[in-house]
This record gives sequence, structure tokens and C-alpha cells, in this order.
Amino acid sequence: MNRAESLELLQLLEEKARRKRYNKLLHYKPYAKQIEFHNLSSKYKQRCLGAGNQLGKSLCGSMEAAYHATGLYPSWWQGAVFEKSNVGWVSGVTNDTVRKTTQKLLVGRIEAGDSELGTGSLPRHTIQNVKKSVGNPGLLDYITVAHTSGRSSLIYFMSYAMGREKFQGDTIDWAWEDEEPPQDVHVETLTRTNAGQKGQFLFMTFTPLSGMTQVVREFYEEPSKDQALVKMTIRDVDHYTEEEKESIILSYPAYIREARANGIPVLGSGSIFPVDDNLIMEKHIEDIPSHWLRINGIDFGWDHPTAAVSLAYDADTDVVHVVRAHRVREVTPVQFSPVIVKWGSDIPVSWPHDGFQHDKGSGMQLAGQYKEAGLNMLHANATHEEGGNGVEAGLFDMLQRMQDGRLKVDETLSDWFDEKRLYHRKDGKVVKMNDDLLCATRYAIMMLRYAKPITNQSFKIEFSSPFGR
Repeated sequence: MNRAESLELLQLLEEKARRKRYNKLLHYKPYAKQIEFHNLSSKYKQRCLGAGNQLGKSLCGSMEAAYHATGLYPSWWQGAVFEKSNVGWVSGVTNDTVRKTTQKLLVGRIEAGDSELGTGSLPRHTIQNVKKSVGNPGLLDYITVAHTSGRSSLIYFMSYAMGREKFQGDTIDWAWEDEEPPQDVHVETLTRTNAGQKGQFLFMTFTPLSGMTQVVREFYEEPSKDQALVKMTIRDVDHYTEEEKESIILSYPAYIREARANGIPVLGSGSIFPVDDNLIMEKHIEDIPSHWLRINGIDFGWDHPTAAVSLAYDADTDVVHVVRAHRVREVTPVQFSPVIVKWGSDIPVSWPHDGFQHDKGSGMQLAGQYKEAGLNMLHANATHEEGGNGVEAGLFDMLQRMQDGRLKVDETLSDWFDEKRLYHRKDGKVVKMNDDLLCATRYAIMMLRYAKPITNQSFKIEFSSPFGR
């Protein structure tokens, strides 16, 4: 290669680096959880990405804001689309955190000089005008952004510290709240997107370090039909090695580890299963040993999900392995059962007391309907071996098994771990929300005495059944 060719190659490489530096939007490659969060914008007016620290939640928010402001949506995008210029709010905790986080992620660290403008998620060529805030050096008031429609979008920068009153009056198309807002600011911001126009929405990215606040509870425990939560843990990202992930997790104090690493609200003493996931998580078992006993558990639902788990029990070591899980909302027994049948039609199924309830239409008991749909339902509802079906006794048994290594859960069952992390008490009482798979597990463990080995030859559990043959 001669000097001229070397110079030309160097220029090409410099131009490539320049384009990447000033058009990060084009090079954004989101993780699966981030894609899920983005694409839910077409279905929900409010979205929350609950994630641990340094996992890419704020980057995700900045990229979405840039997509909407510019109209430069990628080919994989299935979320909401603004075909016209739009107005958005970007807010954070204080002016300083806005400058250091959301503003930097969107436009670059502009206080370091003009060369930094455009090094964020907004491509440099789309940034038309930058209006600095009066009295706050380095902080922006708003920016105008070129939209593919030929007109200009507006992005305003706000902070929660300004107070609710500063969020009044305007009508906007979208809002991005980075880190958890106070309830009154959140409601006021949401109100700005309630003009009835199609496509207005609000999205949030935060680590729930303040525990079960009203804002957190809305998304984690009591979501409305307009709200969606996507939880992203350190296990869902690839920019750390497995060794780095373990080191990061262990670096956090135990009481805040779940929030910092997995985006799970700090529950303090209210946590029902305060056991590190790593102590109960195990590698996926492809071939379950034939001498292990099998039993399934089911928790009936409709408005909340119907859920089922499959347990493999090593009686020699008294270790319970949760190997399968399935959870879905608003399905009939006929729709739900085929998945469970595939786990093994002969596996006995433990069920709760409400299975004796009669369906108003058919008059058949609920548990009986699942038996008719092909499940090997046990003869009676789940009870402890010594009698009774007390919840606290079942929870204590599960906790003891977790603590001494006698309960293991397949690493692929993310929904199960999500429920476990959030399961807590309020005023001493178990909060009966988002606990469907855990309940199914409890019912199955209560009836371990009926677990059976599964062989190539089918078997039937012989007992007198109230459901008939």
C-alpha cells in the first residue's frame, strides 16, 4: 500500500469514526428487554422499565426520545410512530442529574465544548437549535430537532426539584421520566399527555431504590390496562462478563442488592423470601432422572393469571427442583391445560381449595373442569401432611428449603424469580399480588407425599375422587 492509499484509508477510518460518534442512534443495538419496552409503546399509554443500575435503562430512554423527535425509526421498530413533528418532556431528579444524565445522553456533554454536541442519541445533523437555561450553566431549557416530516420537534428539559407547579399548563405528545418521580409530579406529567390525541404517552426508566412507593406499586403490583412494566436485571445484559456480573452483585450491600442489580423494589423486612437468587438458581435440567418423583401445582385465576409449576423431587436428598412454569391470564381450563399435559399427562396435579367452586355456566367444579381437560388432578385440595392448608406454614416450609438448599429453581424460569423478588408483607400481612407461580409451588410442595415417578408406562393414582372417572 503506497502513501496515497494509506492516507485515503486513514481518512475513511476517521470519517467512519466521526459518523459513529455523531450518529449513535444509527448504531444502537438494544437488548431483548429494551426492544420489548420500546415496542410496547404501541399498546400502552404508560410504560416503566424497572432495571438495576448501569444496565442501560437511561440509554434506552434516550434512544426512544431520539426516535420520536427525529422520526428516524429503525427497521425492527414495532412501537408507536410519530409521522409528524412532536413535543416531548425529559425530566429527572434535579437540574444537576438532568445535565449529567438525560441531557448528556441526548445531546452530549456540551459543557465541554461544541465538538461534544451531537455525541448523544440525537444525531448531530438533526439538532437545529439549543436553548440554554438562564441561571443554570451547562443546563438546557429546550432543543429543536429536525423531524423527517420537514418540521421541527421540541424537547424540553425539566427536573422534579422544580415542583409540581412547573409541570402544569402545557400539552405534550410524550414524556420521559428518568428515575422515579414524586407522585404529584408524575400525575401532573401524565395529565399533560391526556389531551385525547392519539399516540400521547409517558415512559419511565428507573431503579426502584425507594421501595414500594405509590408510583412503584402502580406498575409492580396494581397495573391498570394502560400500564406496562418491563423488568431488566443484570442477567439480561451482555456488556458484562459472567464474572463481572457476580462481582457487581456481591459488591452491593445485601439489603439493596436486588434493587441495584435487578431493579426490584427495596422491600426491607417485608420481603417474604429474603434469599439471594443465586442460592436457589440451578442450571436447566434437560433429562430429569427417572427415580425422581414428579408432581405439579396449579393456582386458578382469570383476572389474575392461572399458573402452574412442575416439580421434580429427589427423595434421597429431600431436594425439590422447580423445573417448569407456565402463567397466563384470562384462559379457560381447555385453553390452559394442553401446555401442562405436555409436561406429562400422568403427573399428579395439586390444587387449592377454591377448586371446589362451581362454574355458574356448567355447574361443574373448577378442579373437575381441569380434570376433564386432561390433567391428573389429585383427589382433594392441597393440605399439609399434618392437616390444614395454612398459608404461613407453607411459606415457612418454602423459606426453610431455600435457606438450606432443598429448593432449587431452573435458571430459565424468569417469571418465577420475578414473583419471588417482589413477594412481601405489608403491615405483617402477605400482599396477594403477583404470586401465582409461588402459590402453585406452595400447593405442590404441600402434597409432595403424592409425588410419583414417571416412567414410559402410564399409571393412575387410585383414590376416591369427587370429580368422578
